[in-house]
This record gives sequence, C-alpha cells and structure tokens, in this order.
Amino acid sequence: MRFIRIAFAVAGFAVLMLEPLTAQNRTTPLRIIYPFAGGGSGDVLTRLVADRLGVVLERPVIVEPRAGAAGRLGVQAVKTSEPDGNTLLATPIAPMAVYQSVYPALDYDPVKDFAPVSQIATFDFGICVDPKIPASNISELVTWLKANPDKANFGTPGAGTLPHFFGLMFAKAAGVPLQHIAYKGGTVALTDLMGGQIPIVFLSTNELAELHKVGRIRVLATSGVQRSTFLPDVPTFREIGYDIEGGGWWGFFAPAGTPAATVSKLSGAIARIVQEDDVKARIAQIGLRPTGTSPEEFARIQREDIERWAVPIKASGFRPEQ
Repeated sequence: MRFIRIAFAVAGFAVLMLEPLTAQNRTTPLRIIYPFAGGGSGDVLTRLVADRLGVVLERPVIVEPRAGAAGRLGVQAVKTSEPDGNTLLATPIAPMAVYQSVYPALDYDPVKDFAPVSQIATFDFGICVDPKIPASNISELVTWLKANPDKANFGTPGAGTLPHFFGLMFAKAAGVPLQHIAYKGGTVALTDLMGGQIPIVFLSTNELAELHKVGRIRVLATSGVQRSTFLPDVPTFREIGYDIEGGGWWGFFAPAGTPAATVSKLSGAIARIVQEDDVKARIAQIGLRPTGTSPEEFARIQREDIERWAVPIKASGFRPEQ
C-alpha cells in the first residue's frame, strides 16, 4: 500500500509539472528567423506561412529578419539556438545547399547543424533576351552569339548567385564563351536588357513572367524539369536538347538536435498550410510554386542540390569577396 501511495503521489506531481509546461509551449513565441532584410518575396512568403502557423499551433509566431553576410548571420543565429522547437530558419536554397561550395569556410554545416523541416515553395530560372535581338529560340540565340562574340555577355542579379552559375552551365552546354556581368539586383539587369545595354539576362521566372507576357522581354527557355506554370509557352532547356536543369526553393529548418517528434509536428503543420487553397493562391501571386514536404523528402532535396550545384560552382572558379 505504501508503494501504491508513493506511485500515485509521483503521478500527481508529474501531472502538475506537465500543466505549466503545456501552458508555456502555448505562450512562448515560436521565432522564425529570416536571414535577409524584410520586404522581398521571401519575406512575404515567410510571413504568410507564419501567420497561419500561429493559428494552427495556437501560439505566437514571430518573424525576425536577421540580415548580414548574404544570409549567413541569420543562419548562424539559428544554429546556436536551443533545439527546443522554439526557433526555425526560413531560407532560400543558397545558404543551405550552395554556400559550402562558394565560401572556403562557413561558420556552420548546412547538413550537420540543422534538421530539415519542410520545403514550402520552388522556383525556376529563365534566360531572356531583348526582343530586338534576332533570336526567337535558343538555337537562333546560339547562332547569333557565335556570329557576335564581342556581344556574348549575360547579366544576373549578382556574382555568386544561382542565375550566375546556371548561366555558366548554359554557356558550357551551348559551346559559347559567355562573359558574366554582375548587377546589383535583377531589376537593374532587366533595365539594361530592355535598354539594349546587354543582350541576355538570367533571372528567376517570377521576375520575368509579366515582362515576357507584355512583350518587353523574350524568355527563350526555363530551367525546370517541367515547363513553368507562369510561362507555359516557354520550353525547358531539356525540351530543346540541353541536358541542364536546376531551380531554387524556400524552406524551413530547425537547429540540429530538435526532437524528431517536434520536427514532425511542425513539418506536418507547415505542409498542410502551404496546400490550403487561399495560401496556394497567394504564393502563386508572388511567382512561386507551393510544395510542402516531409522532413525526409526535404533532406533528400537538400543533398541532391548540394551535389548538383557543386559542379558548376567549382568549374566557374568563382571566389567571393567575403
């Protein structure tokens, strides 16, 4: 009897301890660190998911922009956070699948220091030309470039970006020695393209679709496995015989060591949110394709992209300034 009384006492104490913990989980904010300045499409996407996540989890969810070092400062902040399910990283592909091939030394390991939670959206790249260029398809563009090697330049939103490396992949596949011109953002590159200052620009399709539709630029090919839903009239590189493919994504990560059950709960909630009709529609409005994956599938995607982008990055010989 004495043992039974002790057992009941311990059980009662455990229940009393669980109640405040549950209350704490519902009142402790979930921080989502966004490793760039606010205001871009990634910030809009993150806040869209965060708002719904707070409702689903019945707890406060706060988005914290943490800009600096091309996103590395924010990533580092998540790495050093407690793995208790109270901190997530919302990030594009580059810091988690590209930077280890770009920077000689990172303060984090994108695989070992993080637990993939869910990929939430994807995007493709496109090659576009000034409509005044006599090229309505890639074959005609390659012919024009070979006939005008002094004009064989392509612009991107910056050195070390994925459009930069995809442009180099195209140059190699086409056998054209394209010269890269780095701009400070996609808008500036497109302005020069439409002004006749540069013949070719590589950018994400969400930055190209509307200008293509109204005829101010001409998109000749996109980088996905399938045609872009935003540019259905434009073929993929693979369709026209170039064995090159690659895209980008946005996703959520937790610090390594976060309990698997917690990661699974967060992943399930996020994946369901991005497939809700109104959320899908709003994601499409910013030119992205909603996905929503399991942690295991996202981990596979991350590993594959690390391998995919390492090859052209190494071949480019690119070295960042910092």
